[in-house]
Amino acid sequence: MTSPLTTPAVPSPAVRWTPRLWGTLLVLCAAMFLDALDVSMVGVALPSIGSDLHLSTSTLQWIVSGYILGYGGLLLLGGRTADLLGRRQVFLVALGVFAIASLLGGLVDSGPLLIASRFVKGLSAAFTAPAGLSIITTTFAEGPLRNRALSIYTTCAATGFSMGLVLSGLLTEASWRLTMLLPAPIALLALLAGLKLLPRSTREKDHNGYDIPGAVLGTASMLLLVFTVVQAPEAGWASARTLLSFLAVAALLTVFVIVERRSPGPLIRLGVLRSGQQVRAQLGAMAFFGSYVGFQFLVTLYMQSLLGWSALHTALAFLPAGALVAASSTKVGSIVDRFGTTRLIAAGFALMVAGYALFLRVDLDPVYAAAILPSMLLIGAACALVFPSLNIQATNGVEDHEQGMVSGLLNTSVQVGGAIFLAVVTAVVTAHAPTHATPQAVLDSYRPGLLVVTGIALAGLLITLTGLRGRRAPQRTVVVAGSTVEVAGSTVEKEADAERVAVRD
Repeated sequence: MTSPLTTPAVPSPAVRWTPRLWGTLLVLCAAMFLDALDVSMVGVALPSIGSDLHLSTSTLQWIVSGYILGYGGLLLLGGRTADLLGRRQVFLVALGVFAIASLLGGLVDSGPLLIASRFVKGLSAAFTAPAGLSIITTTFAEGPLRNRALSIYTTCAATGFSMGLVLSGLLTEASWRLTMLLPAPIALLALLAGLKLLPRSTREKDHNGYDIPGAVLGTASMLLLVFTVVQAPEAGWASARTLLSFLAVAALLTVFVIVERRSPGPLIRLGVLRSGQQVRAQLGAMAFFGSYVGFQFLVTLYMQSLLGWSALHTALAFLPAGALVAASSTKVGSIVDRFGTTRLIAAGFALMVAGYALFLRVDLDPVYAAAILPSMLLIGAACALVFPSLNIQATNGVEDHEQGMVSGLLNTSVQVGGAIFLAVVTAVVTAHAPTHATPQAVLDSYRPGLLVVTGIALAGLLITLTGLRGRRAPQRTVVVAGSTVEVAGSTVEKEADAERVAVRD
């Protein structure tokens, strides 16, 4: 019988990176870059959008929340759809929808239409993200080849996020509409290149039908969870509306689990979560992105509201972290090959905790090089280590026909973690808001939020460290290219070593 996570364990031979292989990776990186770019660009443009379209603050929130709702709510469905209908087809169709929605978002002249276009963009990204990641994991063989590809791929996300802040600051000076329109031509070029370069993918033929009840329940529960978390700070965490919404989410998820356990072709095969490695990857993704989003939110408020920095000045302050990630893109894969994912994730979380903790000492007259830059460099180094390693850890040991499912699950963890922990940080800061809003009192109200951010990263570190404990690897059987091979049981000192399992016929 097979283990919950089965994979060819034979080390892949060295493969030369052909121009077509590079082209495939470039197309996928472009889509990931656009997803991250779109998330970061809109924040800086919100004041201009509100002024031009005469929108209230609560309406402006939905320009951001609409994207998150579509993206986070439909990722599980997007991942499984890629497995069932073909990764290439799903990726290209969703990328086309993303381009059209970007174009419409830059042309509309009303708040509701802009929010609708943002929701559609989030929805399309919910299909391109897991489809793109699963194309990589099925095109590049597990091991050094895939590790290098994933390190480059995930670096594009961090680079897109950092560049989005800078580009938005520049484009908004001319018109906020340019920030909405910019992704359209990039997505169109990526679509045209993808039609020529992406490998053909077939639909899964041996599946046990379509899990329609699971798709409906999974999508509904994720949509309601993200909606509830986004609205909780405004409605009140202890309000009847919020509590009833969370109760409804719990009920939907309970029914979803029951349905998935009984379904012959589940949306999520719950057996993948029997792997400690997989669970740590999902929880680590939540802690990683949740802590960073909370940190960026507080630091942006600090720089713009308290220090009086411009949007562009603020974006440039974050740039060293993104630049460090971009510079390390081709190196992380080889580091993973040597040390394994668990050690790198632990090291990255340790750097992240240090970076957040250092920022607690800022005041109202900071010297950037001494007070802010060290945190940015530590956090940049942490992102360079953690994000690629989490993607590698989550997708290693998963058969090709389930790569889309696991990719969707990982992206869901990232988005839900970001939404939940940002709402928690916001609630903590709001609870400590001063009666007399002097600059020093406002800064003091931010510190509890920074402590929460640091605590979230520390929790991610502690979760990761559980994977470094020595354990006995049981003898198991894996399926390789239609033949059965047996993996000899051995004592595994570190989980990094478990990624190099010896196989005997």
